[in-house]
Amino acid sequence: MAFNYKRDVPSAINKALRKGNINAGFISSIESPRYKCTNLGIIAHKMVYSVFVIEGENKKDTESATSNQLAKVLNLQGEVLIGDKALKYYLEGGKGIDLSQEWYNRTKLPFVFAKLCFNCYETNVQNLAKKFIQQTPIKVPQYILKREAKKRGISPKQLLWYLEHIEYKMDYKAKQSLKLFLKLSKKTKK
Repeated sequence: MAFNYKRDVPSAINKALRKGNINAGFISSIESPRYKCTNLGIIAHKMVYSVFVIEGENKKDTESATSNQLAKVLNLQGEVLIGDKALKYYLEGGKGIDLSQEWYNRTKLPFVFAKLCFNCYETNVQNLAKKFIQQTPIKVPQYILKREAKKRGISPKQLLWYLEHIEYKMDYKAKQSLKLFLKLSKKTKK
C-alpha cells in the first residue's frame, strides 16, 4: 500500500478525516473518540514548548481543537497559541503558561494532544503505528531535519531539542490522562 503524506494544522486534519479526504491522521485528542485509533499519539510529559496561553484577551487558536479545550478545562484566560508559531514565540523569549506543564501540575499525568486515527485500512495503519513505536527513539535524517527546521524558522538543533519533549506510545498513564481530559471536557460543555 502506498501512503501519501499531507501536513497541515490539527483543525484541518480533523476536518479532512471527517470528510473522508484522508484515510488516517493524527487527530486532535478531543476528536479521537469518533474514530478507531492506534496506540500512537503526540504526547508531552510536562513541558511541550509549543502550546501556550499567553497574556491578553481570551482568544482561541483556529488551528487547534484540543488546546483550546484544554485551556477551557484548566480555566485559563488569555490567548491560546499552538504549533510552530508557539515554539518560535518561546524560543524568541516569549512567556506564557505551557498547557502541558499546567495539566501535569494538576494531574501528574502526561498530556495527549493527538492520536493516530483512521477510517479504513485498519491492518496497514495499525502495523505502521506498531513499527513506528518499536523504532523509538526516532532518528531524523539530516536533510529532513534541515528542511523542517527551515520551514519553521528555527535551527536544526532547536528542532531536535523540541522533539526530545514529544513521546509517541500511548502507555497506561497516557490512556488515563486522555480519559480524564475527555471526562472533564464533557463537564465544561454543560
